[in-house]
Amino acid sequence: MNLSSRLFTAMTESETQRKNILIVDNSLLITERLINILKEEKTVGQIYTASDYAESIDLLRKKKVNIVLLDIQLPGKNGFELLEYIVKNFQDTRVVILSNSVSENYKSRCKKTGAVDFIDKSKDFDLIPGIISGL
Repeated sequence: MNLSSRLFTAMTESETQRKNILIVDNSLLITERLINILKEEKTVGQIYTASDYAESIDLLRKKKVNIVLLDIQLPGKNGFELLEYIVKNFQDTRVVILSNSVSENYKSRCKKTGAVDFIDKSKDFDLIPGIISGL
């Protein structure tokens, strides 16, 4: 099943107060887990998914996305390249990095490039709702 072509909507609060989210991760398991966490949040509107750079760019151009949850490790162009593209071309879109690569070098590079937060996928999923509601 290709999650990137599906749209998930949380049906609470008014549309203007909810944040549309793009999940960019090539792991179906991680994407499903994020969807399950996010669809319960009152501040979340539509949830889009993409598994690579090109698919992400296409969705960003077509949909209003407030927050991108971005993995660094992607097929083809990596998450750093996508982060740079988003920061340059979609200044109102906030990017939160989700990665298993949690070295200080990666964290520092992502923050310097423009990511608003960095989450360790292996242990910090419970922080995501709070981060999303704070953005």
